[in-house]
Amino acid sequence: MSREILLLVDALAHEKNVDKEVVFGALEHALAQATKKRYEGDVDIRVSIDRDNGEFESFRRWHVVPDEAGLQLPDQEILHFEAKEQISDIEVDDYIEEPIESVDFGRRFAQDTKQVVLQRIRDAEREQILADFLERGDSLVTGTIKRMERGDAIVESGKIEARLPRDQMIPKENLRIGDRVRAYILRIDRNARGPQVILSRTAPEFIMKLFELEVPEIEQGLLEIKSAARDAGVRAKIAVFTSDKRIDPIGTCVGMRGSRVQAVTGELGGERVDIVLWSDDPAQFVIGALAPANVSSIMVEEDKHAMDVVVDEENLAIAIGRGGQNVRLASELTGWQINIMTAEESADKSAAETAAVRTLFVEKLDVDQEVADILVQEGFATLEEIAYVPIQEMLDIEAFDEDTVNELRNRARDALVSEAIASEEGMEGMDDALVSLEGMDRIIAGKLGLAGVKTLDGFGALAYDEFGAILALPAERAQQLIDNEFEDVTDEEMKLIDAKYDEHAKALQARAWSLAEAK
Repeated sequence: MSREILLLVDALAHEKNVDKEVVFGALEHALAQATKKRYEGDVDIRVSIDRDNGEFESFRRWHVVPDEAGLQLPDQEILHFEAKEQISDIEVDDYIEEPIESVDFGRRFAQDTKQVVLQRIRDAEREQILADFLERGDSLVTGTIKRMERGDAIVESGKIEARLPRDQMIPKENLRIGDRVRAYILRIDRNARGPQVILSRTAPEFIMKLFELEVPEIEQGLLEIKSAARDAGVRAKIAVFTSDKRIDPIGTCVGMRGSRVQAVTGELGGERVDIVLWSDDPAQFVIGALAPANVSSIMVEEDKHAMDVVVDEENLAIAIGRGGQNVRLASELTGWQINIMTAEESADKSAAETAAVRTLFVEKLDVDQEVADILVQEGFATLEEIAYVPIQEMLDIEAFDEDTVNELRNRARDALVSEAIASEEGMEGMDDALVSLEGMDRIIAGKLGLAGVKTLDGFGALAYDEFGAILALPAERAQQLIDNEFEDVTDEEMKLIDAKYDEHAKALQARAWSLAEAK
């Protein structure tokens, strides 16, 4: 029996031109699989073959897991405290093994398991080829299209076959068998039966790598591409930076008479490329990314990671771009949400937000409009700021004395406590799916609950003005407006509702709709 094992290993290693260790490993796996069939449960079997004489032993083993984790796979695991009863110094993640009877290895078994062994050898060969390929550290693949599979192109590059999916091809490009093609390595799918290297010609990283090929200063470390955004086949933006004042980063990427950028656009089927100067000042970066539009002013909202960008009427269409392309690419390039608006729209939004903050202070602090206006003018926008800002900042307000400041801070803290209690009450009985919705916080969830909205479907069914009312108005008033279909809503209330129903609220409901449809 042992001699037959050694003969089989020698024959397969010679036939497949692989290392004997690969064959031994494949054979141990096949023997373990055959032994496993003797047991009813999903047991863990290990087989060890002596490389010198061909003798082999079989073991059943249990993985030692922490006591608090419990047994997820009872047939393969043992709790740490139980394992220590057998081996006193055993640690978590060790294995306890028990010798068991091995299967009979004869000619019939060798014939039956040969295909299993061959498959393991093929897998090992493929893994080795892939490992050698990845070791080179290449991000781009250049190869020939060998065949087409359901619209995907199979690209041959040396010993490697890679897949270029249809949705990763540049729109309208017509690739055929025999064409030479260059693409970016998007990911490695080790579970795929076919080619494991997945390529892309639409990824932003592809255009960055193409510029690296065309611009020697990037490889030399004199110039850096910070980010890229693409509407594949149509338009792209890249952000470039250099700390070397002798280098013009944009001109360097464009090249003499546009030679470098033209080489890249030629590879991308004529895709237009905007080269933007990167800045560590987010506002300046966004202004550059929106070129060729001229920006009048910009308002940064750090907490929402968003910017309101004001442009005049002449630049509005340019800033937005056809189908919103320019502002979308600028947003992807910078990582900031960009809201384009005219001066009039900006003024209206500012007025609505000021009115919302004023109403909040009047209601929650029980003060008159004059005091609320002073707080707004001094830059206060939330109850938290009034409650917890360093007291000296409020004492510096000429209109307030120390008693007034202390009273305002105490009222703000009391209001926050009341709001927290109300939120807890509102969340009672609320669906976990709604509470855990991405972007949902306890305050919004509590307000929804107090207004009677406690399910994902109910939330998704809210009209925008209903959601805005829940966020902006007291729960009783919000529910009253919803019940009577907003028949008696005032202009002032509508401004508050519009101010509260912002991009964050829209995104929340969009996620709710998506999840509700998926169910």
